[in-house]
Amino acid sequence: MRRLTIATALSAAGIVAATIVLVAPSANAATAAFSIVNSWGNGYQGQFTVTNNTSAQITSWQVQFDLPSGSTVSQSWNTQQSTSGNRYTFSNVAWNGTLGAGASTSFGFIVNGSGTPTGCTVNGGSCSGGGTPTTSPTTPPTTPTAGPTTSPPPSGNTPVARYGQLRVCGAAMCDKNGARVQLRGISSMWLNWETQPYAENLSALQWMRDNWNLQVIRAAMGVEPAGAYLSNPTKARGQVETIINNAVTAGVYVIVDWHAHEAQNNQSQSVSFFSDLARRYGHLPNVIWEPYNEPLQVSWTSVIKPYHQAVVSAIRAADPDNIIVLGTPTWSQDVDVAASSPVSGTNLMYTLHFYSCTHGASLRAKGDAAIRAGLALFVTEWGASHADGGLDGRICQPEAQAWIDWMRANGISWTAWKLDVGTDTTNLLSSGAPVTGGWTNYLRGHGPFVVASLR
Repeated sequence: MRRLTIATALSAAGIVAATIVLVAPSANAATAAFSIVNSWGNGYQGQFTVTNNTSAQITSWQVQFDLPSGSTVSQSWNTQQSTSGNRYTFSNVAWNGTLGAGASTSFGFIVNGSGTPTGCTVNGGSCSGGGTPTTSPTTPPTTPTAGPTTSPPPSGNTPVARYGQLRVCGAAMCDKNGARVQLRGISSMWLNWETQPYAENLSALQWMRDNWNLQVIRAAMGVEPAGAYLSNPTKARGQVETIINNAVTAGVYVIVDWHAHEAQNNQSQSVSFFSDLARRYGHLPNVIWEPYNEPLQVSWTSVIKPYHQAVVSAIRAADPDNIIVLGTPTWSQDVDVAASSPVSGTNLMYTLHFYSCTHGASLRAKGDAAIRAGLALFVTEWGASHADGGLDGRICQPEAQAWIDWMRANGISWTAWKLDVGTDTTNLLSSGAPVTGGWTNYLRGHGPFVVASLR
């Protein structure tokens, strides 16, 4: 449209996750409990849960520990990290430092090597809240065995636990058992323009999963504008990886979106980006790739399709099975044009975007034509507004409901635009919405309709 408009769990099949727990905490101290979320032959994903066991609020926390020689932390999220030799320091970020009595928060990290934390302190005291912290592996890490590229099925009743590895089946999406599935979720704001890191907050993601029935989150990584990927790749990549890591912890799916309108002009950067992430995250069942958000009014056959072929080839070199969603001409509306000459490959879907005050039955007819031609569609962005995102504040709910009904009837998954605060119709949240979730009284614009449709 004409508008301003991916917790790493690097496990492999056959690997048994390990959990390491600290000694029981004293009731009168802040504590930090360590666990191994997933492990593999040469590393693991660790997590610390910081709990305020005092009777008063704390406004900041800092966890420190040592790793033995040969083990290093390669990345972390929901925290600020610094390193001195083999001593690692993790401090709160702006939104998770304040903990009321009994409250807790978590941060995660990836360790290259098998060494586990020793000498752990939180705010200068023992992480166990008592004497010298000790660790005790309840399930030792095992050596990985040969197997498929995806992780073992996660436990629990999360979306990923229920559906597992997704695939394209005909013109639909199917779960690990071959049953058709429709995912519903939310897209972030352009990450370079979000007012607060709503999409990067693990607590918020878990709250949306439990209260809104969110099954998928879209990380809309801006590419071309000021402050986006091309000008600040380290920051942009870090935002996306935080969202991926949180999605794995929360057991939801995540769309990694190259949020651009002229991606063909930066094909080499896109190929490099997706090649790297596919190599490091492509074994996870959580990840869905979206290499081109909204192409403009350019040729499918001579411009967009060759771009997709290059990026799909790069992803498939490292990730043979996760779904890839391909943008289509005219702000991802001309899915019928893509259907006339689809990209070769497996587990490919095509993007259709709509805004209900602008797009109606004629665009759904394009979707119907694409489905009849065998294309599987994924609406990665929509709004109950005009195509500008609803700058006039108008909501066209009856037409939006027609779209919801059409997507349900055809099993088309969707993510609604967008998780942010602002005055236009498609900002889901009102001013003052906390970054950690709990937004029952903060919905605005088309937010109530979106949440009702999620549920």
